[in-house]
Amino acid sequence: MKTMVFAFLCCSSFLLAQNKSISIDATIHLEDWKNTQSLTQDGALKVMLHANILAEASNKKIAIAILDASGSIILMTIADGVGPHNLEAARRKAFTALSTKTPTLLLARNAKTNPDTQNLNSLPELLLLGGGAPILVNDNVIGSVGIAGAGGPEQDDAIAQQLVKLFN
Repeated sequence: MKTMVFAFLCCSSFLLAQNKSISIDATIHLEDWKNTQSLTQDGALKVMLHANILAEASNKKIAIAILDASGSIILMTIADGVGPHNLEAARRKAFTALSTKTPTLLLARNAKTNPDTQNLNSLPELLLLGGGAPILVNDNVIGSVGIAGAGGPEQDDAIAQQLVKLFN
């Protein structure tokens, strides 16, 4: 029992220390990520916080997934009241954007009009629905973001596009 209490206190202290070091404001400084090969956990936390600010400004609640350059999940979260299917949709949008290096709304529209790419929607992990965007730094994909639940593909895409602009 003492070991469990000690472990809980250590984890709680770590989380509190992390929260105090995160600044929640509209200006996110990303200069330290300009030379990275992959998005970091710290970067994902900042992206998530900014995503929530954007969603709240539009009176929306969202699910968000953030992946690193290899496609591994760094962070996934869902706001209270958002349908549970949106969390998986956000992950698949982020994966699709990372894998294809293309925003998913653009990919969906291009696939619909191009007979050679119409079958992309048959690949099990891809989700051709707006809301996913690759994160590019110096023309290299360092990760991706997927947004779901903001009210439709265009609304999800609008938030995702604002997030990836943080890295320009």
